[in-house]
Amino acid sequence: MQTITTRHGMIPVAQAPATYPDGSLRACLPAGPCVLNTPVGQLVPQFTARELRKKEVRPITFHPDGTLQALPLESQRVIPSAAGSIPAELLTFHADGSLSRVFPLNGRLSGYWTQEDEAELARPVTLLTPAGILTTTLIGAAFHPSGTIRSLTFWPGQTVSINTPAGMVDTRIGVSFHPDGQIRSVEPARPAAVETPAGEILAHDPDALGINGDSNSLAFHPDGTVSRVITIRTRLTAISPDGRLATFAPTQRESLCGDGEREMIPMSIQFTPDAVIITQAENAPPVHIPLEGHVFFTAPWLSGLAGGLPDLRCTIC
Repeated sequence: MQTITTRHGMIPVAQAPATYPDGSLRACLPAGPCVLNTPVGQLVPQFTARELRKKEVRPITFHPDGTLQALPLESQRVIPSAAGSIPAELLTFHADGSLSRVFPLNGRLSGYWTQEDEAELARPVTLLTPAGILTTTLIGAAFHPSGTIRSLTFWPGQTVSINTPAGMVDTRIGVSFHPDGQIRSVEPARPAAVETPAGEILAHDPDALGINGDSNSLAFHPDGTVSRVITIRTRLTAISPDGRLATFAPTQRESLCGDGEREMIPMSIQFTPDAVIITQAENAPPVHIPLEGHVFFTAPWLSGLAGGLPDLRCTIC
């Protein structure tokens, strides 16, 4: 066993560490106990793998300049942050050394350790966020280099009511914030009516993956106006200056379950200062429609009705 020297402390290793092309340290596996000096205090990296949920030692990784990038911990520790104290089993850091992400749990799921097993270890955390005091069970919290919250990712099944520029929205998966603290995006737990430059749209994406809360289906510009909305319940019609109509609605695809079942494909609508950008399917080319001179209508859309519902809401730009 040898010991390698890092800018954060000495690390005993049993095998050769991974390096960048220039020879600088990229990753290593601790072979024994050690204490590293980090921006959030002195911490002991994971060096044992005796638990069912931790069958192997996770590597410590470093940025090219030698600062910490990812640090798995031997045991859960409470970490200070600008939003409050958060329990952590895994930390990541920005290249400037500031805290990037905190993960309260870091177990590896397998046939012997399930999400339900891991969930039994999860505990609610109370944080002071730009949206107010929130108490929920977290998969992780992310921070801007300045220390302000970038996003919160909720544990599956958790729903939190968030005060957004569009009003209170019951939110699943997560919420993200601009650097100045304004709401950047939320993932509506159920269809939420929001006003946009094209009219009222029901925001909801049943296919949202929930990997993290960084980017969600209802997003806002820093000034609070809607920048993006994903929907399966709204049809959008645009009337051009020469009177031509273009109608866009969520489309369908064959269900992964087969048996001839069909399921909706969420439609993405983005808003820039000059245009509305519609993407009807993941691989479909986006359609850009200038705001100037166009009239937009929205209407509820049900896939079982060929024309949707007749009530229209109009916005003239």
